[in-house]
Amino acid sequence: MVQLCVLVSVVAYLLGSIPVGLLLMRIFRGIDIRQTGSGNIGATNVARTSSGLGLLTLVLDVLKGYVAVVVAVVLAGQWGVGPQLGKVAIGLAALAAVLGHTFSVWLRFKGGKGVATSLGAFLALMPVPTLVGVAVFAVVVAVSRFVSLASMTAAATLPIIALLMLERPDRLFLPFMVAAAMIIIGKHHQNIRRLLTGTEHPLHLRHR
Repeated sequence: MVQLCVLVSVVAYLLGSIPVGLLLMRIFRGIDIRQTGSGNIGATNVARTSSGLGLLTLVLDVLKGYVAVVVAVVLAGQWGVGPQLGKVAIGLAALAAVLGHTFSVWLRFKGGKGVATSLGAFLALMPVPTLVGVAVFAVVVAVSRFVSLASMTAAATLPIIALLMLERPDRLFLPFMVAAAMIIIGKHHQNIRRLLTGTEHPLHLRHR
């Protein structure tokens, strides 16, 4: 069991650590996304330069989390562990993917804010509660125009949504969701400061 947890965590972390936004902007724009806008490597900051690359960054960051969980599910099945232990290993993989994105080994343990990768991971784990969380995100963005506020709201409410919707065996995923939410909110500390001072910039895309 320990070997399985280590294996899925390492694989998921390495998948999550791929700095998609940074790579796309270097390849297609020849710039370092960390030197523009908010300096974040995620989809929102990429979209401030190119909405198309921002969308591609979003999709690929979501896929990182999704694939990490799928790989963990396959490995847990091949390992032949019981359902409870399997869920722990899969939950660890989801959290490790988020940690990989937010503290990437390729970026000296810096990175993005983990929202899209977390979305992919928990979409694979529990699609219905996660889609409800996406709806919460969409409503907050539509009302406030602040992606940061919407991200933190969705991250904070998703464990509550999951608690209400999941069957008891699947509630083993909840500690990993709470940990991911804390990471996401913690990585938004600068956004929180700007929101409180009224200097946070609303969502604005460049169509190129």
